[in-house]
Amino acid sequence: MDKPYKIPQSVLVVIHTPALEVLLIKRADAEDFWQSVTGAKDHPDESFEATAVREVAEETGIDARAAGCELRDWGLENVYEIYPRWRHRYAPGVSHNTEHLFGLRVPEGTPVRLSPREHSAHRWLPWREAAQACYSPSNAEACLLLPRFAR
Repeated sequence: MDKPYKIPQSVLVVIHTPALEVLLIKRADAEDFWQSVTGAKDHPDESFEATAVREVAEETGIDARAAGCELRDWGLENVYEIYPRWRHRYAPGVSHNTEHLFGLRVPEGTPVRLSPREHSAHRWLPWREAAQACYSPSNAEACLLLPRFAR
């Protein structure tokens, strides 16, 4: 059976400590592609919040609902053109994705368990350095917005 097309609605979750150290994860399928947690809805009725919680768990092993964690909906969305190299994952004619932004504050020292088929490395960086390291412009901008939304 063919894999269903991806839904062009996704989340971007900036995971950070109280000191504004940002978790970046390196994609396994792209050299030097550092990013925050991202992922598409599994079905059209899945809420963005449920998508964020699921994707964080799948990609990092972090439970966004655990004690000491705080998931915050930033109430912002980016609409961007899907990179041509990944368009085949979407239905024919789909060229843009809507990305909903969240922040997830986690305690200092929170362990990270990557999904090896998706990500090959992780690192914690101060928010400005994280912005510079992000491959995606929308992800870099989200890192720069962190101090405003982390309060």
